Amino acid sequence: MDTPDNVITSEEINLYIQNIPSAPTVVRQALQYARAGDLIKAAKSAEEDPALRHYLKILVNRPLYGFKNEVSDVSQIFGILGVSATQQCLYNYLLSILTPKKWVLFSLTNHQFYDLQAALSQRWEKILTHLKIDNKEIRSAITLIPATIIVCEALFSAHKNEVNQLRSVKALDYNTILHRLSTYDLFSLAGTIGKLWEMDELSILLIESSSGLKEEIPSKIKTLAQWIHLLLFYELSQSIYVMAGLNEFIDFQIDFVEDIYEEFTEVMGYSCEQ
Repeated sequence: MDTPDNVITSEEINLYIQNIPSAPTVVRQALQYARAGDLIKAAKSAEEDPALRHYLKILVNRPLYGFKNEVSDVSQIFGILGVSATQQCLYNYLLSILTPKKWVLFSLTNHQFYDLQAALSQRWEKILTHLKIDNKEIRSAITLIPATIIVCEALFSAHKNEVNQLRSVKALDYNTILHRLSTYDLFSLAGTIGKLWEMDELSILLIESSSGLKEEIPSKIKTLAQWIHLLLFYELSQSIYVMAGLNEFIDFQIDFVEDIYEEFTEVMGYSCEQ
């Protein structure tokens, strides 16, 4: 027997998205100040949230930063990170609120997921530096992809029988299943989350366009959308994420990215054929 389409109704998915922890007031204020470049006021806002303070302390004292003495003052932490990294860090904190304690459908651990999150952020930063683009909102847009993976995990887990039936009987990929069950795909769902997080319209349109399937894309964001498409294809093609099923969310559109493909491999320092 066929599994009916739209098992996940628009009402259900909208309700779920609405129930995603939106940015707490303290984080919203800190983000506003970070966007304006005022790290002093951003730090004062962040100081009011004990969980955020703890997250920042753990983050900046990781070996990656190489500090001999522990750094715990939020003002000092934001000063170390700088404006752009502070804003990115605040969005990553929102992801930490969303991340499930245990992954049910996707074969992931939180450590593996955080590695993906870090890789996307770091390589997106490298791309923007290469393109000479200094825009805090565009830099933070990549955060929407890990956030959407978390949402898909929750939605699919709630409808695990239907998902398993579609995979076993019809051999559908996860992105097709998401669309069949809800009318969303990874990228349109990411755009919806971006609106909930009050991200700017350009960043939301950029992520939505990164599917490579939109018929009309404004010229000012098309190139960036091409780079994100290639970045996602490469990262999600890593064996660990193939085993988890995450690569099934990306239908590689070679015609969409053909004109920047070689430049992308040079900037990233590897061959996408490896």
